[in-house]
Amino acid sequence: MPALASCVVDTEFDTELVSPDFTNNTNCGLHDELPFMKETLNDDRLDSPQLWSPSHSASLYKIDGWGAPYFNVNSAGNIAVRPHGSDTLTHQEIDLMKVVKKVLGSKSSGGLGLQLPLIVRFPDVLKNRLESLQSAFDLAIRSQGYESHYQGVYPVKCNQDRFIVEDVVEFGYPFRFGLEAGSKPELLLAMSCLCKGNPEALLVCNGYKDVEYISLALVARKLDLNTVIVLEQEEELDLVINVCQRFDVRPVIGLRAKLRTKHEGHFGSTSGEKGKFGLTTMEILGVAKKLKQAGMLDCLQLLHFHIGSQIPSTSLLSDAVGEAAQIYCELVRLGAAMRVIDVGGGLGIDYEGSHSANSDNSVGYGLREYASAVVQAIRRACNQKFVRHPVICSESGRALVSHHSILIFEALSAVGLEIPDLGLHHFLDGLTGDAHSDYLNLTAAASRGEHEAFSFYVNQFKQCCIEKFKEGSLGLEHLAAADSVCELVAKAMGVSDSVRTYHVNLSIFTSVPDSWGIGQQFPIVPIHHLDQQPRVKGILSDLTCDSDGKIDKFINGESSLLLHELEAKDTFGGYYLGMFLGGAYQEALGGLHNLFGRPNVVRVSYSDGHCFSVTKMVPGLSCGEALKLMQHEPELMFKELKHRAEEHCGLEVEGQIDSVAIVTGLAHSFMNMPYLVTGSVCEISHFHDDGRHNDAAIIGGNNEQWTYYCA
Repeated sequence: MPALASCVVDTEFDTELVSPDFTNNTNCGLHDELPFMKETLNDDRLDSPQLWSPSHSASLYKIDGWGAPYFNVNSAGNIAVRPHGSDTLTHQEIDLMKVVKKVLGSKSSGGLGLQLPLIVRFPDVLKNRLESLQSAFDLAIRSQGYESHYQGVYPVKCNQDRFIVEDVVEFGYPFRFGLEAGSKPELLLAMSCLCKGNPEALLVCNGYKDVEYISLALVARKLDLNTVIVLEQEEELDLVINVCQRFDVRPVIGLRAKLRTKHEGHFGSTSGEKGKFGLTTMEILGVAKKLKQAGMLDCLQLLHFHIGSQIPSTSLLSDAVGEAAQIYCELVRLGAAMRVIDVGGGLGIDYEGSHSANSDNSVGYGLREYASAVVQAIRRACNQKFVRHPVICSESGRALVSHHSILIFEALSAVGLEIPDLGLHHFLDGLTGDAHSDYLNLTAAASRGEHEAFSFYVNQFKQCCIEKFKEGSLGLEHLAAADSVCELVAKAMGVSDSVRTYHVNLSIFTSVPDSWGIGQQFPIVPIHHLDQQPRVKGILSDLTCDSDGKIDKFINGESSLLLHELEAKDTFGGYYLGMFLGGAYQEALGGLHNLFGRPNVVRVSYSDGHCFSVTKMVPGLSCGEALKLMQHEPELMFKELKHRAEEHCGLEVEGQIDSVAIVTGLAHSFMNMPYLVTGSVCEISHFHDDGRHNDAAIIGGNNEQWTYYCA
């Protein structure tokens, strides 16, 4: 399948196409009218070469802000991953380009033979994030004399990938780290994974519940899993009481409180008195009363709340935790056997590296400040009411998994406003009426260096030419020349601000849905060439047939991203970009727009003496698998097309494609990924085999493979 290509304009005019309204005089040219352009059109002094180093790129892309301590730029100008965070030694850093080369390399040369886009997971980074969160709470608990402990849970909705959930359970075993589920399938996977977890690890059951959900939770309790059913609605209590009697099991119950404290902005839209989830103070009292009447008040042991993701500041956090802690103490006073306070999610990450509390893309604190604020607020409320300090739980999903996953994709081509030599002299001399006046005005303003006046007359000149074109009195070549005049003069004045569109082999809707859906901004950076100065302003446009399939808003409020020129032949076949901090929610929310399915996924771990090893490869969805998810039947589709090819295409004739080659190509198309194949020719005419096809292979999926490769 051919790659996207830039549009090339033939700069030679066909004299037969010239509009009759214009003459071909040559006694007045653009350079003669604007003599200053002779010096500046081909002059690079406005962008003079400077010494550029990897540290300049790190500063430009704010890598030291959002990427610390897991990402930096190495001396080769490539992004390096620091798998153990701040404890990573120099020789333990993993060059991301080496990983990409290994994954994209042919199998004959020891590679995996995969294609982009690609998700690269670093479980070592996930392990470090979990340990860092635990360490932050342990430090706050010791330093403040808090008389209980912290044990978190991972909300699987952030990313339900099997290996991520299993990693959290394994890495969190020493810390009694558990899981949170918000639906029946999430509860099933959490139950299964926690069979290998720490016996004290919590299984927190959130979300709306029916009889089957509650039954599953009680089964988990009978399986000796430390399960807590958190009531989201008052009506759920009746279901819990009825079902637990049938199962003959004593439940552990939690309440989700609807706090008055509100987190402003998009990420706090579910907080406050009108929030989607939780019980009001009246409902909390009603639940406590009903439990007491049923002789089950001792079952009420956990208080939960959530004021939204990306809590911007510790002051807001302290306010919310303090309010919840007062409710916790009141429930103790009412006779509940409270032992856990679950502060929910909300631990934010800094997507832009600004450390600002005034941005949805940043937060004004780190892990230690977060933990200290939580511990202090609970300790203060409990000491005031002489209540025993509870176990502290948090559901920090975004903060745990965001850093460990990187989306790698390729820029295939770039399109921008070029300035070809269109023979402007004969066009300019033929202008008449308003167009001629506007042209004289813009050139005069340019000669005087009046930028505002120039911009005004440029817009007026362009609009006039467009109107004449619509009337049919201006040719297409001349309309293009008008644009070229304006861009040439703007460049000469140093006011040109052209932005190129980089076409990327990616679906925004599938791989970065939050960018489209809620305007979330993720750090996007070239993963190589960072020892060279990027000079092109660019936006990203994806493969989908949708105008929203683009990224034109970047971190720190930028409307474009500085990128490098695309070379005809790069060192390793292409220009590779990475989207960072996208490990939470993006894969779970991604759909099948244009039937672009899940990308390839590899897991990369640090390997002593070899720098890294690829320990797991999970191929992305093939075209056939994507079709099957939308209720199509790829095997029947293939048979229909195969029959059609055999009817309409003859046997092999020299120089022509025969039916066997066409059928073979169709089979490959069903089995290949939907994304573009770059770096090699991939056409039906190049497929030749014995014509035998296994229809099951077309829809059977790509089984995960264990692999091991070293740098």
